[in-house]
Parts: sequence; structure tokens; C-alpha cells
Amino acid sequence: MPTPDITPGSPCWIDLMTSDPEKAKSFYNTLFGWTYETGDQEKYGGYITASKDGKMVAGIMQKQENMAQMPDVWSTYLRTDDIKATTEAAVANGGQVYMEPMEVPDQGTMAMYADSSGAAIGAWQFGEMKGYQLAAETGAPAWHELFAKEYDSAVSFYQNVFGWETTVVGDTPEFRYTTLGEGDNSKAGIMDASGFLPAEVPSYWGVYFAVDKVDDTIEQATGLGATVVQAAEDTPYGRMATLTDPTGAIFKLIENQAS
Repeated sequence: MPTPDITPGSPCWIDLMTSDPEKAKSFYNTLFGWTYETGDQEKYGGYITASKDGKMVAGIMQKQENMAQMPDVWSTYLRTDDIKATTEAAVANGGQVYMEPMEVPDQGTMAMYADSSGAAIGAWQFGEMKGYQLAAETGAPAWHELFAKEYDSAVSFYQNVFGWETTVVGDTPEFRYTTLGEGDNSKAGIMDASGFLPAEVPSYWGVYFAVDKVDDTIEQATGLGATVVQAAEDTPYGRMATLTDPTGAIFKLIENQAS
């Protein structure tokens, strides 16, 4: 399995901010076969790295007490080679800085923004940690998708802030969709969600995980305390579904085309 091709501007990492790390670890271990390593508390705040077949795929961290009102959430990080310039560009293009660039000792530098549509997006500048080591394989992240209420603004934001070279996949009132890259080389997508996201749900980045059989995984997940948000359906891109894990974090499933 080749290491993912993580070019500047493309998704490079995901992590889960959860109110119950032990429950999350158990859930994703059973569902995806993940194993874990916990970082030094003083140096890395006890950050948990999840691996699949010995390759890093995600992080898990304890939600802080002052974030109690925030839902548990999966976050996507995009690669940048100049996180200071990216942070300045985010503000200049209608975004907000949630977390200023922060160096993670030896590993790299991270920041967190709200994009111009209000969705949270992370940035990561490589140090020793160069992103996930497995993607688009069973039990690993397979796709990243922004559900944007302000679609045109969001597309411009990622073009200007992260240097995206985009392709328009759909441009009808029913389906407006833009990708980073083109065809099989696409790395992420932006969907116009203004027509279907409820008023109380902000724009957000969704993380899809590849599984062998979506329906079987749903049955297993619900047995472990997950909730189905959007039932499995066949799409031109494979069979998909949306769930929340036992503490309420949204995640998505997509059937591995090779399975």
C-alpha cells in the first residue's frame, strides 16, 4: 500500500475531539481495527495516535472542559508549507483564526481556522510528522468534503488560501460541486449545502472512512452505540452513509471500491 500523495493544500490529517477518549478508542478499534499510541502528557498533552495495520491514520484528543458546549467533532487538516502566510491569507479571505499557529515539538506546526463559510478547517506544516500514512483503504480516511452554505465564497477561500486548483464537477441548482484536482486525482470536494443543511447546522467538513461493506458496518456500528443520520444509499461514487459515533461526532462511510 503506497504512502498517500499529500501535496500542499490537500488533506493530510484528521483528528477527533471527543468527550470520552476511551469510549472512542474502543468504538473505532472494533469498527475499523485501529490500534493506539498515547503521547507524553507534558509534551503532547496525551494526544492519541490511531494506526491501521501499523500505519498512522488519525488522532484522538480529550475535549477540554471549557469546550463542554461544543459537540464532539472530527476535523480535517490541510497541508501548508508556510503556515504563517496561510494564517494571514485565511483572515484576508473572510476567515477567522480559531487557533494561531502552534508548534508541536518535533512534529510540525498546526493552526485552526473558520473558513469564509464558517466551517472549521485545520492547517498542518510538516515537521517529522508528515500526515497520515494510509488513505482510501479499508479502515482509513477515504475522502474529505466541505458542506458549505456559502459555496462560491468557500471555493474562492480554498483557492486563495490553500492554492487549490479546482475542477467543477456539477453546476446545476440541484448539484453544485467543486473538487481539489480532477477525476481520480481529486483529493477533496466542496458541495453547495445551502439547500439542505438545516438552519441550526453550520457548514462543516465531513470525513469519509472506507469500509468493505457499508451496510454491514452500519449494523456493527449501531450495535456499538452509533446512530444513523443518513441511511446507506448508492451514489455514482459508491455506497455511502452518515452516522454519529457513541458521543455524537459525525462521520461518514464509503464502500471501498476494491472490496
